[in-house]
Amino acid sequence: MKLDLKLLIGASAIALLSLAGTASAQDCPRGDLDERFCDVDGDLIADIPTDASQLVDPDTLIFAFTPVEDPAMFKSVWAEFLDHLAEKTGKDVLFFPVQSNAAQIEAMRSGRLHVAGFNTGSNPLAVNCAGFRPFAIMASSDGSFGYEMEIITHPGSGITKVEDIKGKQLAFTSPTSNSGFKAPSAILKADYDMVPERDFEPVFSGKHDNSILGVANKDYAAASIANSVMVRMIARGVVTEDQLTSIYKSQTFPTTGYGVANNLTPELQEAVKDAFFTFDWEGTGLQEEFSKSEEEQFIPITYKEYWEVIRKIDAANDVSYACE
Repeated sequence: MKLDLKLLIGASAIALLSLAGTASAQDCPRGDLDERFCDVDGDLIADIPTDASQLVDPDTLIFAFTPVEDPAMFKSVWAEFLDHLAEKTGKDVLFFPVQSNAAQIEAMRSGRLHVAGFNTGSNPLAVNCAGFRPFAIMASSDGSFGYEMEIITHPGSGITKVEDIKGKQLAFTSPTSNSGFKAPSAILKADYDMVPERDFEPVFSGKHDNSILGVANKDYAAASIANSVMVRMIARGVVTEDQLTSIYKSQTFPTTGYGVANNLTPELQEAVKDAFFTFDWEGTGLQEEFSKSEEEQFIPITYKEYWEVIRKIDAANDVSYACE
């Protein structure tokens, strides 16, 4: 079945825009959430609307994966899962290749995105501004999960420790990325008294793979990256270990959070959850790609608990979740 993405996007946007302002008229607690949302149960994510007129039940679900690597390649990686999602929900499912974290958040905020995996650092903004309800992350077979932020350089750069970055260029990914910007910014300031512009030249590559390739090709002297992305790129032969040198490794952070837009019907939200937790990874594109970073199942999480460390990093960076 051939689907017209522009028509689907337009219809979803109209459905969401009709809801604008309704939550703000309600007397409800919301914490840091946008005025469109309520958080009566205090779990820090937007409640599912209790007014049936505010719920949407689209014929086609739009899915997007965080734009950390080539979107075209990841369409095939997710193919079997999206077939499973279609079977469990009874909906057509369309892969939406987003090019940036900001574009992905805006897509859900405007009703053009229903199911998504947002990167670690984007989760708070997606939750507060777009009504994202994360419920799962990828984990290894024993239930362990997470990745570390690493600062990498290339042999011959003259950089052997973090302090050597002074006076040089450091590549970040995007301002919404945890390992690609927010965590290293907080750590460099707190532990090394190093801040952008004063102590080093900050540049933004857009994505983790761009930063890793940039260092490997000696376009950047150093970069802060998610090591799970680096591990997969090395496993695919995109870069080699001898092209990269790590000079810093952080504590473990939660990985990409998977979830839904809050205004999907409760029944549809449950069907989407069921699809994640019943998916058989064996022999699929997900297994082939993510087993490289020892991930092979989806496990349930709560945003309130699992993203606490990320919210603390944001607070240290004076990050605001204001929605424009």
